[in-house]
Amino acid sequence: MTTASAQPLRVGELRPSQLLHTYGIGSVADLPNLSVMVMGLDHWNLENTKILTEDRLLAATKRRLGQQVQTLRTPPYAPETTDVYGAWARVGVPVTLFPRWLRCSDGRCNRLAPANSGLFELLPHTYSPEKIRYVHSCRGSGGNRPSAVPARFLIACAEGHLDDFPWSYFVHRGVEPIGEHTLKLQERGTTGEAANIFVTCSCDSSRTMAEAIGMRGESELPGCRGRHPHLGTFQGCGQTVRTLALGATNSWFAAQLSVFSLPKAEEPLEQAIRDNWKMLSLLAHVPAEAALMLLPTQVCWPQLEPFGVGEVWKAIRSEADRQASHQHGDAEDVDELDLATPEWEAFTQRTRSQLPDFTTKPEPVPLAASGWLKQVVLVQRLREVAALTGFTRIDAPEWRPQDDDDADRLAPLSVEPPTWVPCAELRGEGVFLRFDEKRIAVWEQLPEVRRRESELRGAYAQWCANRSVDPQWPGARYVLLHSFSHMLIREFALECGYGASGIGERIYARSGDKPMAGVLLYTAAPDSEGTLGGLVTLGQQGRLGPLLSQALDAARLCSSDPLCAEHDPTVHSRLHGAACHACLFAAETSCEKGNHFLDRAMLVETLAGGTFGFFAS
Repeated sequence: MTTASAQPLRVGELRPSQLLHTYGIGSVADLPNLSVMVMGLDHWNLENTKILTEDRLLAATKRRLGQQVQTLRTPPYAPETTDVYGAWARVGVPVTLFPRWLRCSDGRCNRLAPANSGLFELLPHTYSPEKIRYVHSCRGSGGNRPSAVPARFLIACAEGHLDDFPWSYFVHRGVEPIGEHTLKLQERGTTGEAANIFVTCSCDSSRTMAEAIGMRGESELPGCRGRHPHLGTFQGCGQTVRTLALGATNSWFAAQLSVFSLPKAEEPLEQAIRDNWKMLSLLAHVPAEAALMLLPTQVCWPQLEPFGVGEVWKAIRSEADRQASHQHGDAEDVDELDLATPEWEAFTQRTRSQLPDFTTKPEPVPLAASGWLKQVVLVQRLREVAALTGFTRIDAPEWRPQDDDDADRLAPLSVEPPTWVPCAELRGEGVFLRFDEKRIAVWEQLPEVRRRESELRGAYAQWCANRSVDPQWPGARYVLLHSFSHMLIREFALECGYGASGIGERIYARSGDKPMAGVLLYTAAPDSEGTLGGLVTLGQQGRLGPLLSQALDAARLCSSDPLCAEHDPTVHSRLHGAACHACLFAAETSCEKGNHFLDRAMLVETLAGGTFGFFAS
């Protein structure tokens, strides 16, 4: 990360996946001595970015953000060298100081002022970027200038705006002060709670931060100014703001689209040609001599080079002939908008796939699970590409389906509609489990199941009404598969060597003419070689059966029972039934729905009774 200024400074490091999940555009990254905000795409330098080819993801991104989106790119990166003044040190994601208000860390000073007030000085550190800090000129208790730390509180609104806390407005109760005033932020207790934090002014005005929290704070604070610090813009807003602590998890939620790279051909060369066909199709219409000279200049050439120029040219001509004989390009473009169906078809095919980015192997179903489990597929290699399309604050966007094209409630990534979006490329492994469709369909129609679904759906409808969101209930099938997935993630994490937060899920749940009922549990990493195979081995027939039995036994009893089992979702409009952190909740990086739509009662019999769970019998 580098500061967005005329003379950029390197202030820290982030992994590519963190720029999508945790510290994306518009988020606040808490460094050892600074807090910085990742700037919008208008400030990024594309010189050291890499274009990723994934047609389905690009089509879905265009549907959400507009047809002006042309490319998917990785964040800028340059290999590190021993020269700390080299060009690599100026390559990175641009950030800016936020919040702009700082507080002197000396206990006798506690001065609170903006960073540009002239009271603070930035001390760079060329060899150790993590040591860059602001200092206050008060000289402190030991004669040295004490560090200045970021102010602890911010304000935000549900429209995605974020702003510095209005310190002067708050301490003077909305009255504009006359003349110069000195503010201090003092802690008068040892607990660190808001009631023990006081804002004081040299005019003897004083207020505790407890008055800025909750419903009272919403009435005491001014309306939202519509500020987007990552863009440097102000929009008309006026909505009620909420006080957030610096580093609060609800200050930034990513809105993403992600897909798996799927096979388009049986041979690796044909697959590579079709993956990059939009780029290579132009070469098919030029003379062979010119095409052979132009091939090594293409962005995708590193992927094609191992096959040789001659073989690549033959494959391009063959693909051009195939495209000419099959006039169905429009139909393929339409299919790209559906992210789930192509993946479902790829995982459920009975043949084995052996491509560099998609290697699968059918596995026999454990005998103990043959009554409800239809198919097991070991996904030995897979490639996931995820794109950041926006973000929200206060509330996460999990109520929207993955292919939703409504971006109205998302905070923008740039001032103008973006022509590209940042992406992360991950490689890994997984296990795919397909449920028996007939068994699922019969279970869905049971009166007890429909009654339980009605309770969950009613609570969800009230939750949406409180947030002015259109309800999009995923169905009892999704609740079942989602709960099953979280149950198995916990069991897999105990056996495979990966942490539970490193195991992700993809739920395939749909009724109707083309039903789907399956779960993919996978782990992926940004390294070129992916992961080590520890998760795939758990899908083998001899190991999967006992793991399923152990997971179901563990799900029947929660350490928070009977409170967990008897939880009423209609109280406070919760989005889950019998589920909590002790049984089904998973890490933010694992769950595709933010721990919503979970219910142990849909799986097994709980202490609350009821035998309608899919595995209750």
